[in-house]
Amino acid sequence: MILHVVQHSAAKDNALATCLRYLQIQDTVMLIGDGVNSLLLAKWRNELAKLNLCLLEQDVIARGLQQHLSDYRQLSQAEFVELTLTHAKVITW
Repeated sequence: MILHVVQHSAAKDNALATCLRYLQIQDTVMLIGDGVNSLLLAKWRNELAKLNLCLLEQDVIARGLQQHLSDYRQLSQAEFVELTLTHAKVITW
């Protein structure tokens, strides 16, 4: 089980697209930094809808996207650290 941490917006980088090519069904995707902006694009909302997806709450707040992304699971920094401990490997994209 891998935790894939994507830190760049899909509008400006291919990290998310590359990540999804290697994703297994039991893996988790965590969007941090500008990666949370990917969910502003319909294409990526649809792609990510069927996955185990989390967002870093502080990055959502920092970008003023609380209302836009309120339907997604958001984790505190401490919860993010806990999530890294429950996965066998963490890959940052």
